[in-house]
Amino acid sequence: MRIEYHPTIEFELTIIRDYYNVRSKHLGDDFVNEFERHVLRIAAMPTRWMVVRGDTRRALMRRFPYVTLFRIVESALIRITVIKHESRHPSYGIHRT
Repeated sequence: MRIEYHPTIEFELTIIRDYYNVRSKHLGDDFVNEFERHVLRIAAMPTRWMVVRGDTRRALMRRFPYVTLFRIVESALIRITVIKHESRHPSYGIHRT
């Protein structure tokens, strides 16, 4: 399964990583590592996750209170569109493609 990222994902991950690294040494790096494992879980079973609108699905991270929105674009391609805190408005980023 190929993974593709929306252009803003890198920016969002940088902000989250920096936030956690300020709170505790290396916690932001732990977040990025957890996100990478999270994406691998999504890729392994993409249809497992709940559909939130149209073809957009939502996956919850295990250790951190973040939600990943993604789309199955083709049978062998997943596009990660949003990484957001669970407290963000549910419609945040839902229209990204």
